Amino acid sequence: MSGLRVVPTWRHGRERLYVCLTDGRNIAWYDREAARINLLSEDRREDVLQALGPFVTGSVTVGPPPVPTPAELVRLALHPDDDLAPNRPGEALLADLDRDPGPAHRLRPDPRRRALAAEQRVGEALDRLDGAGWHALHCVPLPGGDRIHHLVIGPGGLFAVHTLYARKQRVTVTDPMVSFGRREPQPLLRRVRADADRASHALTAEVRPVLALVEPSDVVIPAPPREVRVLRDTEVAGLARSGGVLKPADVEALHAMARDRRVWLSPGEQWGS
Repeated sequence: MSGLRVVPTWRHGRERLYVCLTDGRNIAWYDREAARINLLSEDRREDVLQALGPFVTGSVTVGPPPVPTPAELVRLALHPDDDLAPNRPGEALLADLDRDPGPAHRLRPDPRRRALAAEQRVGEALDRLDGAGWHALHCVPLPGGDRIHHLVIGPGGLFAVHTLYARKQRVTVTDPMVSFGRREPQPLLRRVRADADRASHALTAEVRPVLALVEPSDVVIPAPPREVRVLRDTEVAGLARSGGVLKPADVEALHAMARDRRVWLSPGEQWGS
């Protein structure tokens, strides 16, 4: 048994049958109207075809998701309010601190400012990749008030980067738990993977999860975590050395799609209901 589930849904007025792992993550979908099965990973190709077998009618094309066409990009012509490209690293935290700066004198530093410093440090490193054919979007909103700290798109693929302030702390990563010093471990890698999965769903393209640790004193990883890359802030620029996956035209098309705020809304919000 492959353990895969087929879940029917409607997206942009079209029926899709999503193929999900037991933890709910999507790895493929079948678009009946287009007669196409889109795979986010070739590794489970045969399992996906077996799971969709009872639902497929007629001949279908099987392969990675197609990038947006020029006509679709015209449809995505943006109003400035919907363009995420101008977002600064930590945009949401900057807005929150502007609304509520907190007391002038605190016994302990405001954790929002530490989180902001972390996002700014990582975001600035990612922005410097622009000359190498990469694009970084910051503070990408998700339904329910969540957000992706940084979304990076380039020749090596797409990455959803979650940043953590860890200055002078020993960080231990034992999938899915992450602990700082003597503090209680938290299942943070679940959140990191979930953000990447939601980005994959919105963009219909594979998005890989990354956890970026800012200024830790030490990082201990007894065993490589499933799917998630764990990097220090000094290592995030290394994402640009990822092997070639996307052509320049594909990078530009996906960036044009991802910068549209409406792409990240729930279907009800998209249609104004």
